[in-house]
Amino acid sequence: MPIIVPNDFQECPMEHLVSMTADMLERLLRHNDQIPLHPDALTRFHSRTAPSISVLDYLRRVVRYTNLERSCLLITLHYIDKMCSKMPRFTISSLTVHRFIIASVCVSTKALCDAFCTNSHYAKIGGIKVAELNVLEREFLSVLEWRLICPGEVLQEYYVNLARSHSSGAFEVED
Repeated sequence: MPIIVPNDFQECPMEHLVSMTADMLERLLRHNDQIPLHPDALTRFHSRTAPSISVLDYLRRVVRYTNLERSCLLITLHYIDKMCSKMPRFTISSLTVHRFIIASVCVSTKALCDAFCTNSHYAKIGGIKVAELNVLEREFLSVLEWRLICPGEVLQEYYVNLARSHSSGAFEVED
């Protein structure tokens, strides 16, 4: 029997939202990790090796230590779509997902929230150096042309689609 989640993403328990987001990202990774990596497709988001922490555990860590708002978690999916449209060779893979997530959280909280952490705090949570996060943040902003706002209706669509497409069918949005 599926877990019934609220119609509005702002009311969804964060753990459910994290689980749905991680599930979708893991499915993307399974698909995109099969694509051969060409040297000209490398970006600043690529790491040399895939981190050993799962996407689910990484998202849980980020949420736990940043008090991340739901909109900032969901907007990561929007940023993936925007980044891929601006950089057609870019893919979210096991080599890019963790660095993309922490850069997205860093940028989105600064754009959307009244309170946010310092880059040194985000870097520590993300397991990277501050200088590296600073470079990722600049690259992120440059590629997205500083267009960081996403309408709430679009975030709501991402939320509903996450629940509907969960790989185990574990979630259902209430009517």
